[in-house]
Amino acid sequence: MRRENQSCVSQFLLLGLPILPEQQGVFFTLFLGMYLTTVLGNLLIMLLIRLDSRLHTPMYFFLSHLALTDVSISSVTVPKMLMGMQTKYRSIPYVGCISQMYFFILFGCLDNFLLAVMAYDRYVAICHPLHYISVMREELCVLLVAGSWFVCCVHALLHTLLLVQLSFCADNTIPHFFCDLAALLKLSCSDISLSELVIFTEGGMLFILPLISILCSYIRIVTTVLRVPSTKKFFKTFSTCGSHLFVMSLYYGTLAGVYFFSSSWNSNDKDMIASVIYTVVTPMLNPFIYSLRNRDIKQALEIFVNRANFFK
Repeated sequence: MRRENQSCVSQFLLLGLPILPEQQGVFFTLFLGMYLTTVLGNLLIMLLIRLDSRLHTPMYFFLSHLALTDVSISSVTVPKMLMGMQTKYRSIPYVGCISQMYFFILFGCLDNFLLAVMAYDRYVAICHPLHYISVMREELCVLLVAGSWFVCCVHALLHTLLLVQLSFCADNTIPHFFCDLAALLKLSCSDISLSELVIFTEGGMLFILPLISILCSYIRIVTTVLRVPSTKKFFKTFSTCGSHLFVMSLYYGTLAGVYFFSSSWNSNDKDMIASVIYTVVTPMLNPFIYSLRNRDIKQALEIFVNRANFFK
């Protein structure tokens, strides 16, 4: 085997977030609370959708997978970050680092695809309400979710296979709180031009296409609502799409704000801020957004609490 196909590094060192030592305890408590809220909130939504037959609809089927993705993407990165903040043990084995990167890419891609699928579901519900049941049948819903999982698994596997062909000969310090693909490529002493080309083409395409799908769905929704102006119809549409619009705006808006409107930050700072947003902040807020604005979820929660009190 040629040397360029071998890794000379057995582990990597994660520098973590740029937090002052005296502030470590405060931020550890903050991120631990946010992580536990993320896990408990999203698992509760998944449980309610599973138990309440009224929530066995396409919209909540997609929402349950989004909740699973939110739990997963936080669990891939945050526990290791918390352990590093508390114990100062910031090294991660080579295999563990590659695995973490694979699952981060997988769930990050899946989050993007599920938002697009949910936008399409809202488009059919509002623009073609009479055909909603026949269009959004169970087979299509399963196919959309399974297809999203398949494409994202292949996407993550492709980048992982390209990465493991590279050598890491000297510096093993990653200026991040998890094994980010871009940070790993900067450490490689091999030719990374192919990996960069795949990121720019295939990776860019898998990010842009779901975004275009979301924008097209909402453009059609807006034009349908404006075709027959009605205050009642407007509020019904807003109640139907409000939660998804808020999540989508939070997901894409904060990333755009970090990368395009904050020139005072360097590249590493932007990467870490963006990563904190979509691994800690957004997954934590999703359960509140969908539960506080959703009457069906709130009713299911009330029934669940009443049953729990009854069996005490």
